Amino acid sequence: MCEECGCGLPGETPAEIQAQSRENRPRHSHGHNQEQDPDHSDGLSHGQHHHHDGEDAVHEHVPSHTHTHEENSAALAVSRRTLDLRRPILEKNDRLAERNRGFFQARGLFALNVLSAPGSGKTTFLLASLRSLNGRLKAGVVVGDLATDNDAQRLRESGVPVVQITTGTVCHLDAEMVARAVRQLDLNGMDLVMIENVGNLVCPASYDLGEDLRVVLLSVTEGEDKPLKYPPIFQAAHAVVVTKMDLAQACNFDHDTAILNIRRVAPSARIFETSAKTGQGLAEWRDFLLDQQAQARARDPLLV
Repeated sequence: MCEECGCGLPGETPAEIQAQSRENRPRHSHGHNQEQDPDHSDGLSHGQHHHHDGEDAVHEHVPSHTHTHEENSAALAVSRRTLDLRRPILEKNDRLAERNRGFFQARGLFALNVLSAPGSGKTTFLLASLRSLNGRLKAGVVVGDLATDNDAQRLRESGVPVVQITTGTVCHLDAEMVARAVRQLDLNGMDLVMIENVGNLVCPASYDLGEDLRVVLLSVTEGEDKPLKYPPIFQAAHAVVVTKMDLAQACNFDHDTAILNIRRVAPSARIFETSAKTGQGLAEWRDFLLDQQAQARARDPLLV
């Protein structure tokens, strides 16, 4: 379940998620052994109709069955407690992310988590990055999408190994998904693993994957105010990459306002202005990536 939107666990369908939600709700007996609709309050008069899946069902309360204020308060308290699932889910993810981090360090892997809205150019940017590296780092890629492996097929054109994660209903990657995917790569001699997260500016912000570097993309086609509208994901970024700069003039992109907005939300993030089409900014980005990977090796004795 996602912290923000409540999307399902990997492999679950909406029906399965809904069924689990029903099972976790407190049950309330009405004397005739039928379960009350959890969307209705307890204070219904005798003989009043409850609606179950579009059908009317008359609930006749036995005389001895009464609802006190204390019982209602207790039921509400239990109901509220069952909704607080975010903390254990994120705590589990954080533990697994730390395990990933240790695994990456032990294998000498520098991990990159690339996040953005759909259509901002993640796949194209990663392809351009791989070509710019030109073999200076041996890389592998993990790609997350709700459906299809289109992006993975495109990235395989670069010649690097790619593993696809198809999330189904889940709008972000988590540490467990990444752990399973990375182990499908041939890690011998690998220096860099690039993780292309699911296109989403909300939910992925909450999920540490064990990465060394978190990179958020902002396309000129999205508008200058995206950092202000979606601050958590930009606040968590080590680097913000403005993409599709070749379209800036056509989109009436206000460069100064965009940079100011990024700085307001993520003052310490490094900013790159790039175009995969013209090559603008890619050399600067490549040198930054090489430098970050080298620094990680130098400060961590496990990276050999």
